[in-house]
Amino acid sequence: MTSAVVDDTAEQDVFGGVDSHADTLHVAVISDNGGHLADAEFTTTAAGYAAALAFVTAHGHVIAIGVEGTSSYGAGFTRAARSHGHQVVEVNRPDRAERRRIGKSDPIDAYAAALSGRACGAPKDDTVAGIRALHNAARSAVKARTAALNQIGHILITAPDAIRAKYGHLKGTDRTDILARLRPCGDAVHAAVLAALKSLARRVKELTAEHEALTRALDSEVTVHNPGLRAAYGVGPDTAAQLLVTAGGNPERMRTEASFAALCGVAPVPASSGRTNRHRLSRGGDRAANAALYRIALVRMSSDSRTREYVARQIAAGRTKKEIIRLLKRAIAREMFRCLTTTVTVPGIADLRPLRQSKNITLTAAAQNFGVWPATISTLERGIRRDDDLAHAYRDWLQAA
Repeated sequence: MTSAVVDDTAEQDVFGGVDSHADTLHVAVISDNGGHLADAEFTTTAAGYAAALAFVTAHGHVIAIGVEGTSSYGAGFTRAARSHGHQVVEVNRPDRAERRRIGKSDPIDAYAAALSGRACGAPKDDTVAGIRALHNAARSAVKARTAALNQIGHILITAPDAIRAKYGHLKGTDRTDILARLRPCGDAVHAAVLAALKSLARRVKELTAEHEALTRALDSEVTVHNPGLRAAYGVGPDTAAQLLVTAGGNPERMRTEASFAALCGVAPVPASSGRTNRHRLSRGGDRAANAALYRIALVRMSSDSRTREYVARQIAAGRTKKEIIRLLKRAIAREMFRCLTTTVTVPGIADLRPLRQSKNITLTAAAQNFGVWPATISTLERGIRRDDDLAHAYRDWLQAA
């Protein structure tokens, strides 16, 4: 740890930089012209955050503090700094070429964060922290369930012939339900294999129930936080949560929809040189957000009439499916940005089911009138799927019936 003597320049303008870790954070202070003033290490506790802020402010008037990892290891310090009225800016990971040139250490990274703090953007706030936690828990439940299902399949491949013949042909929930009710018996090998299958099947059922509960909680949180985003066509609880986590609770820090598209990795990247003028697909950005936009595109390609018409026109124009999906993701990113940054009014549908029931009309009769499946009317009434045109037509039809 090094430090500098504080003299009569205490009222000079300074910038802070923080290299955050799980148990410690290294803080550096620079002057407004980039000169190194001091650095020190503190613990990631409330007392450590207070001491770090006092250390920075002791060297002058703090313009901003650059923090690497404001949404991870630096989240606690970021909250503490903001509560004291300091401006905190997000600092990107140091450039690899620069790191190879000057090396790496906590003081070096802290001073780099302080220098970067003079130009980087605002970090995400904490309003989506609950959604992030539920989303991560739900995804981990899915991964664990998938691993258990794969283990069941692998065990059945190498199981004794009698076990493989009896349970190998079963699929899906039928196999899980039957295996969960097993009573291991037979010789030592058979009993051990059956016990393993029963344990894994029960694990799958428990993880399935856990995932469903987490998804319901996530759906409720997302709907309250941004009803317009959740109501957009093809946007489910998981997809909406991922986009909210990517954008943060303060998406206004992204000034344009083009910056959001670049963040999601769907903005074409210039790849021109000399007489060649072209663009290529972006391989950067948040790949989880990119995957979320991809899932929305697939849903709309399969069930949204306007999207299907657009796809048909693009195919007629000679575009490939890959090119069409790229165009769709770019357009969807533009729509999602509007949902994230503006208040989108969601038409009410709570009156549809009571109105239908008061007229003694069945779901089947209503579906036949509009040429759709009864499930479409049911999901519309329950708010699971948004279709404003159908909702308006359905309401007018019910009122006239």
